[in-house]
Amino acid sequence: MDIILSHASDKPIYEQITSQVKRLIATGALAPGELLPSMRTLARDLRISVITTKRAYQELERDGFIETVAGKGCFVSGRNAALIREEHLRLVEEHLSRAVEAARQGGVEAAEVRELLNILLEEE
Repeated sequence: MDIILSHASDKPIYEQITSQVKRLIATGALAPGELLPSMRTLARDLRISVITTKRAYQELERDGFIETVAGKGCFVSGRNAALIREEHLRLVEEHLSRAVEAARQGGVEAAEVRELLNILLEEE
């Protein structure tokens, strides 16, 4: 599991972890039932406190993205199809917001943006 942390970011470390794990789950890079690294292993690999990884895992579990099995570890939840869809929608909205802002800055008309989006959606 590749997680990249930025100590220069305004976002707390645990939020960086949770958002990246959610993205990995949403994109299918982490499959339902897949075992996540232990909190200690992740903390060691990222060179952060175990308390930080614990908080990230607690947030992910609270949001339904992972499940903890006592004595076995944390696994990607298999019951989160709606959450994954919501995360996909959030990612699309995030990208589209950036595209709309770029269009506005470049003076691109809304009709041109819609036409471009339709062309991109029709491509396979």
